[in-house]
Amino acid sequence: MTSLNRRHFIKTTSMAGAGVLMAPALFANSFPTVRVPAAQRKFNSSTIEATISRMKNVIKDPELAWLFENCFPNTLDTTVHHKIKDGRPDTFVITGDIHAMWLRDSTAQVWPYLPLIKQDESLKKLIAGVVNRQTECILIDPYANAFNDGPGHSEWLKDHTDMKPELHERKWELDSLCYTVRLAYHYWKTAQDTSIFDEKWLKAAQLIIATCREQQRLKGRGRYSFGRTTSWSTDTVPGNGYGNNTKPNGLIHSIFRPSDDATLYPFLIPSNLFAVVSFRQLGEIAETVYKNAAFAQECRAFANEVEQAIKKYAIINHPTFGPMYAMEVDGFGNCLFQDDANVPNLLGLPYLGAVNANDKIYQNTRRFILSDSNPYFFRGKAAEGIGSPHTLVNQIWPMSIIMRAMTSTNDQEIAAQLRFLKSTHAGTGFMHESFDKDDASKFTRKWFAWANTLFGELLLKIERERPHLLKA
Repeated sequence: MTSLNRRHFIKTTSMAGAGVLMAPALFANSFPTVRVPAAQRKFNSSTIEATISRMKNVIKDPELAWLFENCFPNTLDTTVHHKIKDGRPDTFVITGDIHAMWLRDSTAQVWPYLPLIKQDESLKKLIAGVVNRQTECILIDPYANAFNDGPGHSEWLKDHTDMKPELHERKWELDSLCYTVRLAYHYWKTAQDTSIFDEKWLKAAQLIIATCREQQRLKGRGRYSFGRTTSWSTDTVPGNGYGNNTKPNGLIHSIFRPSDDATLYPFLIPSNLFAVVSFRQLGEIAETVYKNAAFAQECRAFANEVEQAIKKYAIINHPTFGPMYAMEVDGFGNCLFQDDANVPNLLGLPYLGAVNANDKIYQNTRRFILSDSNPYFFRGKAAEGIGSPHTLVNQIWPMSIIMRAMTSTNDQEIAAQLRFLKSTHAGTGFMHESFDKDDASKFTRKWFAWANTLFGELLLKIERERPHLLKA
């Protein structure tokens, strides 16, 4: 999802649209056309267009309806490259302004379309193509976070790690592999289609488990190391490329966060909780589809092991908020009380199915996250929300505002987040990576497809569960 290139947007913001069209100034009740023209879209779906038309009638606020029309189809309009390769669907998905495919982002970008694939065969094939491409990526290198569309050149080719021509970047992020499981599992459950589960997929699944086992580091540091010549301390890792020192305890190391920033303490708790969910999904697929009882048992046993380690080492008694999840721990008793806007994060755990939203530990954690005790929770004239060290201080991420609404059970809280989102797109009609807490016209990443489609997913969720909030 991220790259050092993204940092340049902190210094050079603009009022541009989705990285394809320049958005005219927004005056009064005028909502200009900023979506890519139909003839220039990367993928067209009548089901998506019907959903947009329906939602424009459901959403009574014209600006929110306009935002949905622009944001929900943005991944399909601008980032997908779909074809049939060797008789199978193949889909490469760029993040937006960075022309590479992140395992995490590609899953998140197409995720909101999953409920529609039962009524749209072309959309179904497109998402099956994402699963197939992710499988190929894992088999190339399970430690890489981002890939080129085949062998090519990367600006990170000189990183001090085992780079290959197919890699855009090779940062070990545990959640990258979890996201591929999430997409394959839910595609299967939604479409009832097992065609994605061939021998390659099984080999990739076994490689996921083997890689995560290696990164428990119970028998040494393993074969992965990383270094980068850079002036940004969070863009590389200490410890001779292996990250900060830890005491093995059953948790899995993640040398980088979903932000692509280095972890301070490599046991990244949101990603470990996500892994528990993913391993159990792998177990179900192994048992049901492949009839491989031994691998199914291995996956489930691994999930239980990590879950027990989380209960023992990741829940810390905060002096103000009581028992809560730390964001990172090291096994020696050190922990980081913080959250980051990138998902998986602590705030988004219910969204990923990792915890129940009403769980007491989560609720304590949530109160911490949305308070001044979290060093990356910002309140300003424009909005309030979580940021990230990736964009430094005082930058709120729309993704965090969306995720707050996604995980809330309170009408007033959800409505407040919608107001923030409506008032901080800076007249562009799209979501951004981040914006200044006091001035939303100062934003980073004008073309960030994940945030756009996540916004669309939120409005569809509200329509299903709290339609009255869209009638105001």
